[in-house]
Amino acid sequence: MIEPEQVPRTGRNESVEERMDRNWMELIQELRVLQTGVQILGGFLLTLPFQARFEHLDDWQRGLYLFNVMAAALTTALILLPVSVHRRLFRRGLKATLVSSADAITKWALGGVAILIVGSATLVFDVTAGRTAAVIAGSFIILVLLLLVVGMPIWLQRRALQNGNGKSGNAP
Repeated sequence: MIEPEQVPRTGRNESVEERMDRNWMELIQELRVLQTGVQILGGFLLTLPFQARFEHLDDWQRGLYLFNVMAAALTTALILLPVSVHRRLFRRGLKATLVSSADAITKWALGGVAILIVGSATLVFDVTAGRTAAVIAGSFIILVLLLLVVGMPIWLQRRALQNGNGKSGNAP
């Protein structure tokens, strides 16, 4: 965990406590965005068993469906975890621990959302266009997500560091 004294200065005129408060609020906003996406995909998944066509799914499609439901449930739990941690650490002088742990949890939640996106799209393609189309679409979405969710932030960070616009620290 990052202790307040170890958090690098950001060039802002704010105390360590103010920075931790700002970082916490930024993380909460990010989690709200994630929550909305997971709720939409989860809601879509929960309606499927009540559709007439659902009974015609093959074993692989049912397995993929159940995997997606599990991914939605676990991702929802991850998104809720920082709130639970906040409730436990609230008013105990552990804001740096809270922000650091919420940062790590949010990264895991992003991974869960990516899995949910790939799984849901693959299921839809499999049901509507066939297994080959599903594998192609799922693979393409994995590639795009890796480029956007992993590659783009790394590229932007490296570019900023090369231009002297960023800090080299890993502060959340």
